[in-house]
Order: sequence, then C-alpha cells, then structure tokens
Amino acid sequence: MNSLTIGLFSCGVLYLGYRFYGRFITHLWGIDPARKTPALESSDKVDYIAARHWTVLFGHHFASIAGAGPILGPVLACAVWGWLPALIWILVGSIFMGAVHDFSALMASLRARGRSIAEIAEANLGHRVRLIFGGFLWLALILVVAVFAHVGAQSLDTMPRVVIPTFGVILAAIVTGFMMYRTPAPQWLATIAGLAILAGLLVVGYYVPLRLPWGEGNVLAWTIILLLYAYIASITPVNLLLQPRDYLSTFVLYIGLAAGYIGLLLTHPTVQAPSTQAFTSSSGPLWPMMFVIIACGAISGFHSLIASGTTSKQIATEAHASRIGYGAMIVESALAILVLIAVCAGLRWGTGADTYTGMLQEKGPLVTFANGFASLTRPLFGALGALVAITVLKTFVLTTLDSATRIARYIGEELLGEGLGIGFLRNRFASTLLIIGLAFYLALGPWGTVWPVFGSANQLIAALTLLVVTLVLWRQRKPVYYTLVPGLLILATTVGALIYQGRGFLKDGKVLLAAVTIALLVLALMMLVDSLRTVIQRRSALEPASLSENPWRPPAHR
Repeated sequence: MNSLTIGLFSCGVLYLGYRFYGRFITHLWGIDPARKTPALESSDKVDYIAARHWTVLFGHHFASIAGAGPILGPVLACAVWGWLPALIWILVGSIFMGAVHDFSALMASLRARGRSIAEIAEANLGHRVRLIFGGFLWLALILVVAVFAHVGAQSLDTMPRVVIPTFGVILAAIVTGFMMYRTPAPQWLATIAGLAILAGLLVVGYYVPLRLPWGEGNVLAWTIILLLYAYIASITPVNLLLQPRDYLSTFVLYIGLAAGYIGLLLTHPTVQAPSTQAFTSSSGPLWPMMFVIIACGAISGFHSLIASGTTSKQIATEAHASRIGYGAMIVESALAILVLIAVCAGLRWGTGADTYTGMLQEKGPLVTFANGFASLTRPLFGALGALVAITVLKTFVLTTLDSATRIARYIGEELLGEGLGIGFLRNRFASTLLIIGLAFYLALGPWGTVWPVFGSANQLIAALTLLVVTLVLWRQRKPVYYTLVPGLLILATTVGALIYQGRGFLKDGKVLLAAVTIALLVLALMMLVDSLRTVIQRRSALEPASLSENPWRPPAHR
C-alpha cells in the first residue's frame, strides 16, 4: 500500500475525531469560560501561574506528553504484529480513549482547584485509595526520572553534538520567558528570539561537539548533571523556565512533524512491512500486549499526571481546555502515525543490518526511527535527516525529566507531607531532594529490570484515572459511559497483560518483576472494589429525580 494513502487517511480520521467527538466530550463536562481557574484563583507565582497565551501552555503540555513514548511503541509493535493492528489501535485509542482520558483528567483537576489525580481519587474513593494510588504514582514517576536521566546521560556521552543544543535550550527559554513575562515585548518577538538562539545553538553543536574534560565513559557524571538540572528546574517558577522551554521545544517537534509529512508527500514510498503477522509472537499475544506496548500515541496514564499536575495550574480559562487536553493527544497520535510510516515504508523489510528488523535488533528503536525519518525527508535534509530526528528527540529529554520531577514533588508533598504528616516533606526543597536522591540510586542500580512491566503500570494509571473521573461525572449527575467503558476496557487489558507477564516472570525466576506485577494487580483490584463500594453506597443518595436526568444514560445528541 502507498504510505501517502495511510498518512492522509489517518490525519483525516484524527481531525474528524477532534472536530466532532472532541466537541461532544467538551459539552459533556460543561465548559464555563467565566469560571475562575486555579491559576487565577490560587496564583502563587511559583506553580499556579496563568500562561500568557494558550499556545504557550499547549507547548508545555504537548512537549511534556510527547517524549519518546509515541516513538518507541509503534516501532516495536509494527515489527512484531504488523502495521495494520497498530494503526487501528492508535486511531481508535486516541480518539475514544486517550484524548478523553487527558481532557477529563484536566477538567477534573480544574474543578478541584488544581489538585492532582491522587487527591481527586481521595475525594471520591477515600483516604486509603489516595495513599495507595498516590504512592504508586510517586514511585512510578521516580522510575521515570531515573530512566530518563540514565538514557539521557548515555546519549550525551555517546553523541557530543547534541550536548550544546540540549542544554542551550535552557538559555533560549530564559530569554523567551523574560521577554514574555518581564517586558512588554509581543509574544511573536519573544518566540522569534528564542527560536533564533536555539537554531544558532544547533549549528554550534553540530560543528563543536562537546565532551566532558575526561573523555568518554562518563555516564555517571552526566547523570549527576541531569539530575541536578531536574532539581533546579522543578523548584523554579514555571513561567521562568518550564513554560517557555516547553513552548520552544514544541516548535522543534512541530518542525520535525511537518518535515516528516512534507517528506511523505514528496517521497510517498510503498509500505514494505507486512500489514499483519502472527497473532502470537515472542513478545506475547496481540491482545493484550500490543495495547500495552503502544501506550503514548493511543492512551497513556502519564498524561493524566501532566494534565492534573502542571497544566491545570497554568490554564487561564476553561475555554482552552479542549484544545489543550483533547487536541494535544490528537497531535501526538499524528506523530505516532508518522513514526509507523517512517519505519514501515521508509526502511526495507527483510533480513540484514540495513533493514527495519535488523536495525531494531542491533541499534534499537530510536535509531531505527531516525533512519526511517531520514529516508522520508531526504528531499528536504539530504544526509542530515537522521541527525535532525535525533536532535528533535533529545530536545524532549529535559522536558520529560523535569516535568516528571515537578509532578513527583506535587504528589510527594500531598502524600507524605500532608497525607502522612511528615512536616519537612511539605517543603518543596526537601521533597524534591528526596525524589532526586531515590532517582539517582535507581539510575545507577538495576532499574532496567523493572522497565518491562512499566508499560503495564502506565496503562494501569490510565485505567484508574478513567474510573476516578467517571465517579466525578457520576456525582455531578453527568453521563458516564464515555469514560467508564474505556476505563474498564483498559483495566481488563492491563490486568491481562500483568497476568501474562507475571506468569513469565515466575517461570523464569525473576522474583522482583513478579513482585511488582503482583503489587500492580492488587492495586487494580483494590481500586475496582472501592469504586464499586462507593457507587453502591452513594447511588441511593444521588438517585436523580427523573429518568431524563439519569447519569447512566447518554445525553441527547444536539
């Protein structure tokens, strides 16, 4: 099949999903532009700060959720099960599950004064669930910080050309943030200034590779540097670094995304990878494993932590919630589709080091995507396509790193400081130091042994988040089918994946992974039982007066 047909069809479906289903979900939540948002109601000049323009906040949100996730999943899944099942899951999952999940988490947090999804869970399911859910989220985020610090350190050590632009974006962001918030300069001028600095740094980095003074093999040193950055960035007011840096980083991704689709229009290669392969493979059965491997791009629990952790504290009006919460997920899905096309059509299928599967086995998914992207964009970038792709990816390492650290700080302060009454952990300096310390330990230790099950953990967060927002809607006498059904489907998928993985871990004697899997299954069961108990206890008290108001029925379409 021609790859251009797949690209045009997919983008059309995503647009229609945003245009119609996104609008329907917006009406479901009852957007009120006149309602004061947490950024205005609880402004503290550190975390609760209204973004100057919705595009700035879109940049932060999109940059935070669109890291390496929408690249890794499609590259791995297409090689195992074929591109057609992956394409269907990305399209259906993003429109009816992922975007609904992200937008609903954002709205629930906005209506709860910017509180995290863990605290919203407490309000609906009780204190015990908050402790369990919050503790799981906190630990999962520490793992994210540890992994990205280690992976980022490896790439900085082995690819010195990306060092200057990776850290140079901080300088560009500070200049942009200062111009936008401390001077009367218009937003377009601040944007141009920041992008000009970043473009210059990309050129400098290409010609001036930067290594640490003592040569190669300094992953430990780079890890310390990245974690030190994460500590500083996570306690710095969001409008000085996080907002403008993510805003500029998003332009880098926009350029890469646009270049990929323009290259697709110019080259439109034929898809060489098979559309489907065996239902069962060495990576497991198509269901549930493919639905766990392709997380970002279809649905990801990490997105709810961004939506309720940082985005809800910066949005100026509810009128912008749909384009940020629902729209950013749709754009990320477009990125996942481009990745799918790049590896399945841009690379040769077969055996050998220069083929799709050969590159994936020898060089990993990121390099595989970079080479496929280079093939699509050869008319635009010539031989530099792979370097452009890697540069785009590296821009988001710092984004995910400090966003995860900041959100872990929020949850840690709520869970340990307020929930358990550990006074000094209410202080953002102390709570962040604890997070960085644990992440440093995991980054140097056997963190990689836990990573295979993290995909399931991520989807479990999404399922539980959908159940929480379902209860929020139910208590407001709103229709709940549109969050409940996706939540139950993802919960069943996650439980199936965990059972499959757990059996394999026990058979292979991997005690640590088996213990983590069992803990996640117990968490899912406890959340489900408490949700059912809450519904049973509160249903009679919230029984609507008439059938037309029944929250278990869908609203009439207008």
